[in-house]
Amino acid sequence: MDLFDLTGKTAVVTGGTRGIGLMIARGLLQAGTRQVYISSRKAEGCADAERELGQYGQVKAIQADLSTEAECLRLASEVGEKESALHILVNNAGATWGAPLEDFPASAWDKVLDLNLKSPFFLTRALLPLLESGGTHDDPARVINIGSIDGLHVPSLPTYSYSASKAGLHHLTRVLARELGPRHVTVNAVAPGPFESKMMAATLRSFGDAIAESAPLRRIGRPDDMAGVAVYLSARAGAYVTGTVIPVDGGLATTV
Repeated sequence: MDLFDLTGKTAVVTGGTRGIGLMIARGLLQAGTRQVYISSRKAEGCADAERELGQYGQVKAIQADLSTEAECLRLASEVGEKESALHILVNNAGATWGAPLEDFPASAWDKVLDLNLKSPFFLTRALLPLLESGGTHDDPARVINIGSIDGLHVPSLPTYSYSASKAGLHHLTRVLARELGPRHVTVNAVAPGPFESKMMAATLRSFGDAIAESAPLRRIGRPDDMAGVAVYLSARAGAYVTGTVIPVDGGLATTV
């Protein structure tokens, strides 16, 4: 038995057209996932990602703005029209906002918390019937929430709503893990550190070398680093893991 084989499984990866979501979608396909559904707000991004990921397996991009419950329900409905069961849900779509304390707007709290904290809850709930159909006692369905090391330690940038939303997502992961475990669904979170993504691009341009030097492993995260932890949590190797928050950050959050 291959502990990391995902042959025949189906997956949904939100925000799967770029950055960390794209890394995870590619990794799931390369591990044998039969069908991966990815989502993005932008139609152009959906088309580009379908072409890029198509070389690794079957992928379908669905345009959806998951900042609203209605769009979470629509995405779940579209997947349900094509699949009778879902084995893996990766809640990755997210947003950030930075501004000084004195100027930080209320709209930034609403935008960031709606997408980073509320949408994983609403989409998981909407897809729960499919996840229950895909899970068994020995091989549960998997929910993977993409948090952040900024939800584990105090960030240096004034991203108040982002760090709060990710800390909230980490705890929501634990709450859902306890509730959904008896229903044959595991719920875990990954807390990425610095990876090359659109969200991190400006920070890495300005401080990338210093960030890499401050990490015990002395580098920025690579696509395979993120793909690897997602495959582990999705495969037989991770079947007895639930309610965890796994930092993937070269040691930044836990040793520096």
